[in-house]
Amino acid sequence: MEVKRICCIGAGYVGGPTCSVIALKCPEITVTVVDRSPQRIAQWNSDSLPIYEPGLDEVVRKCRGKNLFFSTEIEKNIQEADIIFICVNTPTKTFGNGKGRAADLKYVEGAARMIADVAIGHKIVVEKSTVPVKAAESISNILQANLRESVSYQILSNPEFLSEGTAIEDLLKADRVLIGGEDSPAGHAAVAALSSVYMRWIPAEKIITTNTWSSELSKLAANAFLAQRISSINSLSAVCEATGADVSEVARAIGMDSRIGPKFLKASVGFGGSCFQKDILNLVYICECLNLMEVAAYWQQVININEYQKSRFSAKVIESLFNTVTDKRICILGFSFKKDTGDTRESPAIHVAKTLIDEGAYVHIYDPKVYEAQIREDLTHPRVTDDPEATNQVVSVFTDPYSATKRTHAIVICTEWDEFLTLDYEKIYQGMMKPAYVFDGRMILDDEALTKIGFHVHTIGKKVGRHTTLTRIPLTLRCSTPQKLRENHFDNIWKK
Repeated sequence: MEVKRICCIGAGYVGGPTCSVIALKCPEITVTVVDRSPQRIAQWNSDSLPIYEPGLDEVVRKCRGKNLFFSTEIEKNIQEADIIFICVNTPTKTFGNGKGRAADLKYVEGAARMIADVAIGHKIVVEKSTVPVKAAESISNILQANLRESVSYQILSNPEFLSEGTAIEDLLKADRVLIGGEDSPAGHAAVAALSSVYMRWIPAEKIITTNTWSSELSKLAANAFLAQRISSINSLSAVCEATGADVSEVARAIGMDSRIGPKFLKASVGFGGSCFQKDILNLVYICECLNLMEVAAYWQQVININEYQKSRFSAKVIESLFNTVTDKRICILGFSFKKDTGDTRESPAIHVAKTLIDEGAYVHIYDPKVYEAQIREDLTHPRVTDDPEATNQVVSVFTDPYSATKRTHAIVICTEWDEFLTLDYEKIYQGMMKPAYVFDGRMILDDEALTKIGFHVHTIGKKVGRHTTLTRIPLTLRCSTPQKLRENHFDNIWKK
């Protein structure tokens, strides 16, 4: 099949950037992104795109109106397309069977039914949304159950492996493109058609073809492995703080092992975003449904460590401020879940802010790319607070970091924005209450330089005053008689 038209259902973080790059690299293909939301489509057609992603503005400007279009005319574009991407949201279920773990596929099903209602001719339907294994089978069942004369379908799995903040670079220089399809002549032809699109700029050896189920599971597995590495190094950061080791030195030492490698070994306040937690919970649910309870428990622990890290960091802030933050002003620098994105889904900053608010603090927030409306929406969500009005009264959102830090008792770094590296911390220190604290949840600041200025600095994975000599003083022996001492092999209890 010669691909002339592509329609993408869903104008979000996946559909928008993916189709923009396809349009850039395939000028002979007409690419249309459709969505039910007129407001979102209007933003894509404006100078202020609905998502922030480095390089995305330039790509959209080059292609929009030429071979890249954003539209609410869903039916028309489905009928005209050769390939239809399904890029809709797949949130975690909030009620019913699988609540809190299983993926809610209502939007995927809705897209499939829409295609079934209006499609004409032969269509290649591609699931790009992150879905559980066998989701393609569900799409196929819907389409085949509503099959009309002269209409045929092939269902492919083509998961995205984008990292927010580097999505355009990830698309232009992909490590791999994964396409799963049916093992049949028609399935092979569909895979070849989609491959021909990517081969305009991706080397053929980087395009991997598998069966549909392997493709779907590979996406969940990739996110699970990445999140596992983050939880692993974060678990060690707690050990480092307790012993005097430096987690950055530990990470460097183990990362030089070619079998391990250095990536995703930077300790932090915890991972966030729309994918890691959602996909691991989905994987846990699948394992439980398959009665693989030990496997489910293993992956659940990755989530548990992440929650522990966020709670541990928040508790350290409170403990260091004389065990109370009531009526104190705390500045949170960074609210997105990572730098170079405005996405706040599952951001650790939400957990930290909620904990401080619950403890009676006034919270100042600054983020260079997250709008105030989004911050307030996140902090007043029913999952976060039962009293939105009270939360709004103690939260102040600022448009510059110097105003945000003024007269605060502490600064909490929750996002690793490059901007925070170049701030004038001497100026910030002068405007803060004393003693002034910095809690670096992203390991981006020079703690020694900040200490010289006068700050009390707490960095994830580093022990405060770690260069001082550790002394060990024996407390009491567990037993007192010589016989018991021999039995316990002088098992002493020690404290620092």
